[in-house]
Amino acid sequence: MSLFEDTYLTIETVSEGIFRDKGSKFHAYAFPFRSEATLKDTINKLKALHPKARHHCWAYRLSTDRSVWRINDDGEPSGTAGKPILNVLLSKDITNVLVVVVRYFGGTLLGVPGLINAYKNATVEALASAQVVQRTVNDVYRIDFDYLRMNDIMRLVKDENLTILKQDFDNTCSLEVEIRKTQVNQVVHQLETMEGVNYFYLTTL
Repeated sequence: MSLFEDTYLTIETVSEGIFRDKGSKFHAYAFPFRSEATLKDTINKLKALHPKARHHCWAYRLSTDRSVWRINDDGEPSGTAGKPILNVLLSKDITNVLVVVVRYFGGTLLGVPGLINAYKNATVEALASAQVVQRTVNDVYRIDFDYLRMNDIMRLVKDENLTILKQDFDNTCSLEVEIRKTQVNQVVHQLETMEGVNYFYLTTL
């Protein structure tokens, strides 16, 4: 295995799962998740969808190196909801995923082991119906170039199978492209051999 892994696993679309125990219902939702900025809106939509639910507990993993995560027990005993949800994400080695488990209380206390089991299994059910996909880690670059270099740049885009995110063709032209991490050095090397071409790293997806 190489020192740098340039692929990661995530989910393609929203999926759901349900787990029941002693009258309580745990409805889990798994979402593709790319930014913390969308978290509050997603939680609020589920609260509107389930106004009578007692808890909306969640966990997420973010970033292609799987290093960013957060959990929330939303009033359940500490460590009984968010952590079991996160542990399922860890065990399946998926990232850029948010799981929210909505709990309807059934009148019988489940205790700490029962809660951990319920939140874990609801999450497992949601992810069992998810379409897990492998994605590549890509760097986004902006390439600025003279119009006369158009053919050279477009040939490079085609040969290296780069994804164009944005383009602006005028006297001075600009492209934003996704380059797979393992391809960056060879693409940059080719750009450096071209006159009238500048490139700038923007971000990693």
